[in-house]
Formats: sequence, structure tokens, C-alpha cells
Amino acid sequence: MEITSHDSLEAICAEEWDALAGSNPFLKYGFLRSLETSDCLQSQGWYPQHIVVSSDGSIVGAMPLYIRDNSYGEFVFDWAWAEAYEKAGGRYYPKLVSAIPFSPVSGSRLLTHNDDPDKNDIKKLLVSTGIKLCTDNNLSSWHCLFIDLEPHEIFVNSNMLARLGCQYHWYNRDYLDFHDFLSTLSSKKRKNIKRERRLVDKLNLNIETLVGAEISEKHWQIFYTFYCATFTKKWGAPRLTLEFFLNLEKNLPGAAVLILARDSQNYVAGAFSLQSEDVLYGRHWGCARDYNNLHFELCYYQTIEYCIKNNFKKLDAGAQGEHKIGRGFEPVETWSMHWLKDENFRAPVANFLDHETKAIKDYIAQLAEHSAFRK
Repeated sequence: MEITSHDSLEAICAEEWDALAGSNPFLKYGFLRSLETSDCLQSQGWYPQHIVVSSDGSIVGAMPLYIRDNSYGEFVFDWAWAEAYEKAGGRYYPKLVSAIPFSPVSGSRLLTHNDDPDKNDIKKLLVSTGIKLCTDNNLSSWHCLFIDLEPHEIFVNSNMLARLGCQYHWYNRDYLDFHDFLSTLSSKKRKNIKRERRLVDKLNLNIETLVGAEISEKHWQIFYTFYCATFTKKWGAPRLTLEFFLNLEKNLPGAAVLILARDSQNYVAGAFSLQSEDVLYGRHWGCARDYNNLHFELCYYQTIEYCIKNNFKKLDAGAQGEHKIGRGFEPVETWSMHWLKDENFRAPVANFLDHETKAIKDYIAQLAEHSAFRK
């Protein structure tokens, strides 16, 4: 087998990459390549170094990989690790990261064909290659973020540390419609959701759901102003460019879902998602001014209705937000793996992760006790 690294997806066959990536839109060639060509990456400290494994001229394995000079846009926070390492005289950056930039979406990071009898060997090779890149280039660490659980053991057997996180997902249990979903909730939660939706109804806004090619350049330009306003207010400079959104349909046909609200004259708010065959991934939201409960309506209730209508199994609404629990979302575990070059640094991080894991497991158990569903 031949191993190669690439500072761009341009030299990699899109069809062969996508054959490994499966249905997750964030792993698709079109999504990752759009980030590269739309000035989203290097200005934010993401430098592609993708790994490809080939056999007899065909790609049999791949790993999205980036050299990082900061930790923005990762959603697995290691700022304290960096500070401690550098206070001790080390250099934490640059580091290696296998992740989807700006997207806390779980999925495979070790891409192989599901029916390949050698897939476990290829995954082990990808992991050993990530570690070798660190040692050969004197990089402090390699971080594989939001991984599928399937290769968990492969990482652990390579002396990598596991880190637990928590997100909130909504699951479709074969609901007939939104009212059917509401009927499974406790009376208090059900009444609260109905009240919130009634208050939005009183705003007299028209709500549109646009998918793929239905989203025009004008729609993207309007949504982008909402996105920038929200991002600037909360986190600083926006991560994604207008060019990225404008090129989405060309590079990832049919994946974008845009839910917009407008008054009698103008659009006033919007929520952006990406869809796979059976999962909707809620990503970004923004509005022209504050409207009570409109965020819940566009980002949760309208997206839940969309999932039910299209028989999607799950709504992944991303990181943060305990308030999702009261609206029918459930806490789920997320996992990341970390390799640290310095053994003297690895020991205290491992100790920290032991305590953090216990705390997060307790936290998830407590959240489950506050489920919105009827006992």
C-alpha cells in the first residue's frame, strides 16, 4: 500500500474520496473542497494535510487532516492544555487535527470501504501515519475529533487518550406528525412548546423551507447577513464566507436546507442545515432583530417537522444548549482521541481526562432525569 499526503483535495479523485466518505455531507469531497476554495481555512489557521492510502492505483483509505496554529473552530477545547504545555517550556502549536473544520459533527475520520476485508489494517495504518507525522515533524500532538465509536479500540491501542463530550440530538421514533411527537412529552413540556409556537404565530411571519437548488443567490446573501451578525456578536469574525454558501449547491447538490422567516416586506431570520440520506444537521442561525421564540421555531420545531415529513432518523443540532432537553432532545456522548508526544505531559492530561469523563457521564445521567418525555 502507498501512503501520500496532500495539502489540498484538488489532487484527489472526488469520486474515490466520496466512495469512502459515505452519506455524511460533512465528509464529502464537495464540502471539504468548498472550504478550501472559498477562503475559509488558511485565514483561520487550518492547513490541509490529507492522508490517502492507495492500493493498485485505487484509493482504499483516507483521513481528513489539518495542521493547526490555533484551536478555534474545533469545539473540543484544549486551550488550557496549550497554556500549560507552553508554560512548562514546550511548543504546543503547530499540532495535527483530524476533524471537519467549524463543524462539531461526529463521523468517521478513518475512511475505508465498509466491505473491504482489510479495512481494520487500513485504519491502523492511518492512525500510525498520523502519529508518525507528529514525531517526524516534531509536532506536539494529534487530535482526532468527534469520531465514530467503531475504531475506538484502534486509537486506544495506539496510546491515544479518549475524551468524552456531550451533545443534544432529537430522534424520530416513527412520528406521524409534530402533534404525534408532542403527545410523547410530559404535559408541562408539551404546553410550553405549544405556547412558544402560538407566540410565534402572533408575529404573522411567513416561514419558507428551501432545499438545494430552490435556494437562490439572493436567499444566500440575505442569510449571510444574518449569519455574520450572529457570529460577530457571539464569537468574532465569521468562519464561513459568502462564496462558500454560494457554491454549496454546485459542490454538494441537494444537501442544503434553508428555513427563512419573513414579514410582509423582508426576510427577518433564517436557519441553515445540511442533510444526508436520513439525518438533518442544524448548523447556523441568524436574525435581523430579536423576536421572542423565533430561534426555537426555526432551529428546532421547523426542523423537527422537516425530519418527520422526510422520514429522517435524527436531528443533530450541534454543540451546547441544555435548553434543548426541554424541547425533546436527548443528551448523547461524543468522543475524541488525542495523542501527545511528550510523555511527561501525557500523564497529567490522562489524569485530567479521567476526572472529566466521570463528571460528564454524571452530567449526562442528570440531564436524562430531566427528559421532556413522559415517564
